[in-house]
Amino acid sequence: MAKLKVDGKEIEVPDHFTLLQACEEAGAEVPRFCFHERLSVAGNCRMCLIEVKGGPPKPAASCAMGVRDLRPGPNGEAPEVFTTTPMVKKAREGVMEFLLINHPLDCPICDQGGECDLQDQAMAFGVDSTRYNENKRAVEDKYIGPLVKTVMNRCIHCTRCVRFTTEVAGIAELGLIGRGEDAEITTYLEQAMTSELQGNVVDLCPVGALTSKPYAFHARPWELGKTESIDVMDALGSAIRVDTRGREVMRIMPRVNEEINEEWISDKTRFIWDGLKTQRLDRPYVKKDGRLQPATWSEAFAAIKAAVSGAQPQRIGAIAGDLASVEEIYALKRLMAALGSTDIDCRQDGAALDPSLGRASYLFNPTILGIEQADAALIIGANPRYEASVLNARLRKRFRQGNFPIGVIGEATELRYDYSYLGAGTDTLADLVAGNGSFLDVLKNAKRPLVIIGQGALAGEGGAAVLAQAAKLAAAVGAVTAEWNGFAVLHTAASRVGALDLGFVPAEAGRTAADIVASSQVLFLLGADEVDLTRKSGFTVYIGSHGDNGAHVADVILPGAAYTEKSGTWVNTEGRVQMGNRAGFAPGDAREDWAILRALSDVLGKRLPFDSLAELRRKLYGDYPHFADIDAIAASAPGEIEALAQKAGAMAKSAFASPVKDFYLTNPIARASAVMAECSALARNNFKAAAE
Repeated sequence: MAKLKVDGKEIEVPDHFTLLQACEEAGAEVPRFCFHERLSVAGNCRMCLIEVKGGPPKPAASCAMGVRDLRPGPNGEAPEVFTTTPMVKKAREGVMEFLLINHPLDCPICDQGGECDLQDQAMAFGVDSTRYNENKRAVEDKYIGPLVKTVMNRCIHCTRCVRFTTEVAGIAELGLIGRGEDAEITTYLEQAMTSELQGNVVDLCPVGALTSKPYAFHARPWELGKTESIDVMDALGSAIRVDTRGREVMRIMPRVNEEINEEWISDKTRFIWDGLKTQRLDRPYVKKDGRLQPATWSEAFAAIKAAVSGAQPQRIGAIAGDLASVEEIYALKRLMAALGSTDIDCRQDGAALDPSLGRASYLFNPTILGIEQADAALIIGANPRYEASVLNARLRKRFRQGNFPIGVIGEATELRYDYSYLGAGTDTLADLVAGNGSFLDVLKNAKRPLVIIGQGALAGEGGAAVLAQAAKLAAAVGAVTAEWNGFAVLHTAASRVGALDLGFVPAEAGRTAADIVASSQVLFLLGADEVDLTRKSGFTVYIGSHGDNGAHVADVILPGAAYTEKSGTWVNTEGRVQMGNRAGFAPGDAREDWAILRALSDVLGKRLPFDSLAELRRKLYGDYPHFADIDAIAASAPGEIEALAQKAGAMAKSAFASPVKDFYLTNPIARASAVMAECSALARNNFKAAAE
């Protein structure tokens, strides 16, 4: 720790702090453009100037000077810095004057207006006139893809975007070329950016040089209602803010959550919002004469009642989709139990995850924040770059800190960090379990090894054996101890952990999702669009928000609410219970899914015991108490991993492949989004060009 005085106030801060951080700790406001807490120090905007007592007779850049660099007074007094002296005020005014020499001052037509750091700091620290009357320089706008709009006349060369893409996203797609007034930020040959995290440069840009292209000219920030919620595009549960105008979602922004997403979100999370408006189901439909016809709720319920009445209870099945909340899955489970059916499943991909093996067997036990404590990692059958882009950035962050060897069993692909490719599938995993391979020594020598198992390794008939063998390997290398549980299952579906917690799986020796589809006389699909529906044979009821795969094969469609249109609970891949809030209302006659199931239960004569969301949650918390602890992770027992390891048997020979083939089109909302379709087409073209 180091002691110093800031504007006469004595404080004690860690000795690795910069002066800017120390000043903020003391409550002083220091303007900045280039400095960002999660990026390396550039020190090139010079806006954060302060005065150092006893230092050189000129202001110092507080972001590039550490508290270690300060000298004590002649009698050992604590060093002093000042942030409000005339010298500092004059220096900041001069810097702001320089920054505005070439800025176009087009605030009335700039999308950053109202949220612009340059605008705010010019008001607070600038002057009301300029001594420069020369022509402003003009810079040609750059094409960098369909997501980020460029107006490079506004750029002040803070290089935040360059540092983000290089350091966090892991690909040097942006850079600064030229010198002096010819300096420009650009991509190489003006190609589109390829990172799945590129949209974060919009938030990082302190001016309006990089803004959201899909959002351009749609709204002003003061027009929007802001709702804090949770993302469901992957299983991380990133903290987001949904901005709405009226009933319409206008944009999605990240919120800071150090334990999950820091302050980053993936492009799918950020730009999915146009898919919330298209391909929507806004009224019930009933199939008549081979065609779906608009119907009333009463007609739709009557058709379902007729089908259920003519079906055997054990031939009624239900599958929960990847975006469903805990409340509606709980309601569906109770309805199926009332109907006398045990044919329920949430594992559309056939992943061999079983709640009876214990909660630790299907969680990311070390937690997302725990990645930073790990000192070696083995990735089995997963592509974190596509399956959980923000988690992949956390892996890269740990990799950049050094002493973090990473091994991969599965597809050899670009992950944005270096790794040792060990093999394609079960043969390689079996060798490691048998005690062979140099990477085994790396894991054994690590104090906190991390074993990440993806859904690509768990799908299919051999998934249970792979899971048990991975647990056996984790136990053998010391990844599961009383202090550290490095056994990490990486999910891709936001609803999966919550559904497994609810036990939304078939009874022992019951039919899996694929078999339920093929054999059910009546099939309920709760937003289930990723399961193979080509084998469907019975009467199908689809409850969902979009006209996607499930709706195409349905006999009755009941329009539900999207994740921004309901209050719901989701559990992320690490087992953290999170609450999403309603930002708007569903279109037309669509209703929240739990309310649809409650109304349907009344028609079927199996009335569910709740009439409101609050009553449902009371029942839910009574049956499963851990859902009441919002933003908490219920402790799981390491002994469950050791018990799972005891079940290890022979694995069928197979290669592991990630279930995410197209990052931008993984769910019904994404497939309804024109922006995601454009990104997908661009990614395919880039892949073909690279292959050629």
